[in-house]
Amino acid sequence: MALDDLDRQLIALLRRDARMPVATLAAKLETSRGTIANRLRKLEDEGVVTGYTINLRPDAEPHRIRAWMGIRVEGNQARSVIATLIGEPGVSALHDTNGRWDMLAELCAGSMAELSDLLERIRLAKGIAHSETNILLATYR
Repeated sequence: MALDDLDRQLIALLRRDARMPVATLAAKLETSRGTIANRLRKLEDEGVVTGYTINLRPDAEPHRIRAWMGIRVEGNQARSVIATLIGEPGVSALHDTNGRWDMLAELCAGSMAELSDLLERIRLAKGIAHSETNILLATYR
């Protein structure tokens, strides 16, 4: 699906506030509610918009442990690794990257023991040649 200017503006507004009512979106974009509703439905149907979420302040869940894991993939095993990690509940996001690591995984756990179990499961996944994990200590922005 090719996005036009209205689609991009709509997505930009939703990135700022995914709960913004259709009427408000329409007013800000100076178009009808029906047009916005149809655009949203089309973006969802085409898989451009895959969901809506909330963002919490970093200190809103002080006991959650968050970490980044750099992953080097063995040979051509990227699809297998992606499939494994996408199904892992402790992996909150997975990114394909360039540079030292083939992938970066954002991890989230409720305790150090839970994080340890998660790391062990990931390290044992077929296709992972090497990994390095950094625990997130503070977030400033």
